Amino acid sequence: MLIRSAQGESAAPSIELTPIIDMVFLLLIFFLVATTFKQSEREMQIALPETESGGPISMSLKELIVNVAGDGSIVVAGQTVEPESLRAMVAEAVKNNPQQKVTVRGDKNASYGTMARVLDICKAAGVQEPYLDTVPVR
Repeated sequence: MLIRSAQGESAAPSIELTPIIDMVFLLLIFFLVATTFKQSEREMQIALPETESGGPISMSLKELIVNVAGDGSIVVAGQTVEPESLRAMVAEAVKNNPQQKVTVRGDKNASYGTMARVLDICKAAGVQEPYLDTVPVR
């Protein structure tokens, strides 16, 4: 529908941009805030080794994340645990869910022996395939 002015000229319809800009701004803020939430297990200062076939980190439902720091300490859910406690924790998780997923995040400076011990504990507790987390080469 065209609006005619007093002089007989037709005025083009206009769109108010202010509400659209407000909505875009609110969506931008929402997505920025939503993407900053992280899990505390993934916030540890661990320098992961680089691999050619490494992919993005995916979070599975009820995934157990085991962090191995550079000094050899084992951290689960923000708490340092002993190998015996880790074995009991993983065994309990496997008893509750036979398809339990376990991700081992080892600092690239952690000793090979410590990493092998953690992976062995996971396998001995019944985890079918523990996942060793890495980052892709850039």
